[in-house]
Amino acid sequence: MDFLTAKKKHDELVKLIERYAREYYVLDNPSVDDAVYDQKMEELEAIEKEWPELITRNSPTQRIIGTVLKGFNKINHQVQMLSLSDVFNEEELVDWVNKVNNEIGKEIEFVAEMKIDGLAMSLVYQDGELQYAATRGDGTTGEDVTTNVLTIPDIPTRIPLMGRVEVRGEIYMPKESLNKLNEERAKNNEPLFANARNAAAGSIRNLDSRIAKSRKLDGWWYYFTNAQDFNISTHYDSILKLKELGFVTNPEARKVKGLKEILDYVHEYTLKRDSLPYDIDGIVLKVNDFDLYDRLGYTAKTPKWAVAYKFPPKEVRTKLLDIIYTVGRTGKITPNAVLEPVRVAGSLVQRATLHNEDFINEKGLMVGDTVILRKAGDIIPEVVKVIKEERTGEEKPFKMIEKCPVCGSILEKVDAMHFCMNKNCPSRNIESLIHFASKDAMDIETMGEKVTQEFFDLGIIRTIPDIYEIYKHKEKIIEMDGWSNKSVDKLLDAIEKSKQNSLERLLFGLGIKEVGSKMAKTLARRFNTLDNLMHTSKEDLLKINDIGEVVANSIYEYFKDEDNLALINKLKESNVNTIYLGSNKFDESNVFFDKKVVLTGSLVEFTRSEASKILEDLGAHVVSSVSKATDFVLCGSDPGSKFDKAQKLGIRIISEEEFKEMIGGKDSERSE
Repeated sequence: MDFLTAKKKHDELVKLIERYAREYYVLDNPSVDDAVYDQKMEELEAIEKEWPELITRNSPTQRIIGTVLKGFNKINHQVQMLSLSDVFNEEELVDWVNKVNNEIGKEIEFVAEMKIDGLAMSLVYQDGELQYAATRGDGTTGEDVTTNVLTIPDIPTRIPLMGRVEVRGEIYMPKESLNKLNEERAKNNEPLFANARNAAAGSIRNLDSRIAKSRKLDGWWYYFTNAQDFNISTHYDSILKLKELGFVTNPEARKVKGLKEILDYVHEYTLKRDSLPYDIDGIVLKVNDFDLYDRLGYTAKTPKWAVAYKFPPKEVRTKLLDIIYTVGRTGKITPNAVLEPVRVAGSLVQRATLHNEDFINEKGLMVGDTVILRKAGDIIPEVVKVIKEERTGEEKPFKMIEKCPVCGSILEKVDAMHFCMNKNCPSRNIESLIHFASKDAMDIETMGEKVTQEFFDLGIIRTIPDIYEIYKHKEKIIEMDGWSNKSVDKLLDAIEKSKQNSLERLLFGLGIKEVGSKMAKTLARRFNTLDNLMHTSKEDLLKINDIGEVVANSIYEYFKDEDNLALINKLKESNVNTIYLGSNKFDESNVFFDKKVVLTGSLVEFTRSEASKILEDLGAHVVSSVSKATDFVLCGSDPGSKFDKAQKLGIRIISEEEFKEMIGGKDSERSE
């Protein structure tokens, strides 16, 4: 067989096999038996063996062959993957619906859908061919997980539609798959997955695609990002189009209009929730008409034309067996409930935070009590109340500890919290090390909690600067179980790489009280170098928006502490970068610098996200609501209540044309 004949036969087999796969996995209506499918697959494999240049990533043969990846490449989303705003009860849902209807000026149509508990995913096609599959990531940048996604048989690699097509949805693990997976893990004495979402996310982000393939994942596709490019005018029609193109869509999606139909849908699936073959944690409600999307607008993180109704938390009974204490990196003592294991909202719960002494006393908790437990937002376990009627008299009254459970130091109470003030407390030190190496801080790959604890116990690291001297212990680490030359080199490379991080990561990693990741970036962009920040006054800190007395005092006191200064000097000696490396340096003379700006109405030449990014790059704080502290309201057409409130408060309202003049013609640069 010559090449041209082989290619023609190859193309025919690919189309045929993909048709068979769609009939089997998507339509649940196979036209041939498994033997025919297997025969055609063998023919395809034989051709590709003889002509390997015909193999593509999207070939049916490649979907069943597991590979081990070296890592995931980054993907920049052309359209930001936003999250959804949440409502937690029917009253809030009704308020949201009424607000949308009032904004439009009439009762409009929505689409109600299941809120699947999985991993958000974007599929991008060009001229019918799948180009990549990417995770949401931070909404702007995700990870290329195409190889793993291709192991899911019902995801089409080709679609009969030319041009660029982006489809978004959710990768999830059916309940049956999770049960079988946990059964296998139990047999092998491996830790069980707490819930289907964690299992799905862990599978998709595993570097070994054979793992993903073995996990029996599925996908739902619910958003045709650029449907309007193909003359589709409603969300519901876009779902029908996705189904026509070969994507699995949820059959429970339904057009609803009016509060009765909306609430009927919510009630129906609240009752059906447990009987479904997959986990859902709520209902998503979307405006059906695409033309209304820009009119309703967006916040920085969420669209205003959609909302997620979260199911009320499930409440279960269990026993409070004990109260134990953990010590955080700041020395904060947190009491935790040890519970009789109980399954709630899809996972087995044995621990729950009790926050502080006041919380326990307000609840009237005693060790041995029967308590009501739920998951706040279906995520965080919380003790709701005690069932006092079931007390036997053998329960033990609660008394807050007076000494640190780790180092024995006398605790100090600040407001409702207790703190261990011993800077050398082992628990504080370990937590500080874990935090410093974490993904959101210095992002030292392979140096997770377990490794950090192990190194601490062996005396390899005790303080943060010790991390940059781990190379001195290479031979010792190689001799430890689970380590090799290759894995140690990987760790040392990650440590070395972390030295080049921008200042905001270092600031967050230092664990300064009251300084989270967002505040760390604000400080880095404002002061540019660590030295500038170290030598600033408390008064100068208070001049910055979003910094109040408590935050300013915490930052100021941190850099007055001699131990902290010594730690920073050691990091400098190890050549850890202390300069902000961001590309958007603020011009403090621009009119928007350090100002709070609210966006309302529909803009013509900018999307909400584009305008917000321009403002943030100029040092502005884009906020969602109008208050006396607001400096500007950027107003497009059809503004809502924010416009009215701004007028009442006398806040300066600027048009899109004024905005373009104020940013110095940046719009013209964008359009070119």
